[in-house]
Amino acid sequence: MTSFPADSQIAAESGHRPARRRLTWARVGRASVPYLLILPVLGATGAVLGYPVGYLVNLSFQRYGLPELIQHAGHYIGLHNYWLVLHDSVFWDTLRRTVIFTAANVSLTIGLGTMIALLLVRVSRFVRLPLTAGLVLVWSMPAVVAVQVFYWMTNFENGVFNSILGLGQHDWYATTFSQLGLVTALIVWGALPFVVITLYAGLAQVPHELVEAAEIDGAGPLRVFRDVTFPVLKPIFLILTSLSIIWDFGVFTQPYLLIGREHQYASNYLMGVYVYIKAYSGNDYGQGAAISILMLLIVAILSIFYVRKMVKIGDVQ
Repeated sequence: MTSFPADSQIAAESGHRPARRRLTWARVGRASVPYLLILPVLGATGAVLGYPVGYLVNLSFQRYGLPELIQHAGHYIGLHNYWLVLHDSVFWDTLRRTVIFTAANVSLTIGLGTMIALLLVRVSRFVRLPLTAGLVLVWSMPAVVAVQVFYWMTNFENGVFNSILGLGQHDWYATTFSQLGLVTALIVWGALPFVVITLYAGLAQVPHELVEAAEIDGAGPLRVFRDVTFPVLKPIFLILTSLSIIWDFGVFTQPYLLIGREHQYASNYLMGVYVYIKAYSGNDYGQGAAISILMLLIVAILSIFYVRKMVKIGDVQ
């Protein structure tokens, strides 16, 4: 005898399936909300950066010098520009110098910025206000103006440093190390306000009760910072480090203007200066575009570690 399902069973199954479908669609909808929210940002970023980067990639595959610039027509040569760049010893020397330069700048900026931010927390309001105002003034100063001030201070003829230190007419730009050292001082000085104010705002999120409890238990300042403060500020440190790598690796204004055109040699090139000299002084825009694309890839590789860390922190939270 053939048995048929009961009416209650049919009703239960017919009512359960639409509920499951609604639940599935609800989960899909909730999962897609973050992606829908970032669509406007992705669209704006693509509109602003998509065409320039695409044009740069297209230019890197062409022989595009001064004649082609006049005629507005390049000649496609495939990967030849990349081959020339990657077989140029100046490129590799400049890349190695720029990586070391970037590491030094980022380390000094984050380290000094952290110490100043911790100092702002501990000083009185009477001291904190003028310090914060001074940081804002430093941040608001244009890079060209800051270069002129630094050059006036380090001028070997009548510079302030030579007058204060009694060094006579000491040339601060005599060696590559001193040149890049002055550029580092200028860049760190200009980057500190952003780092300090950002970290100072982040320190407000550190639970004061945990700090007091750690101090009562006998933990010293370094232990308190490592076990209590740093875990809270870790996402901010990752963001600041990533931004500093991007800014310092491609810096151009400070090294080019402070060192001066007459002191620009292959021994003190940084990547930003190297691209400019290769493309504009050498009138080889194709190779300049190839170097720019390689710089973009290198910065992405240098930053990928910090981006992955930020993504993992976001997943945990």
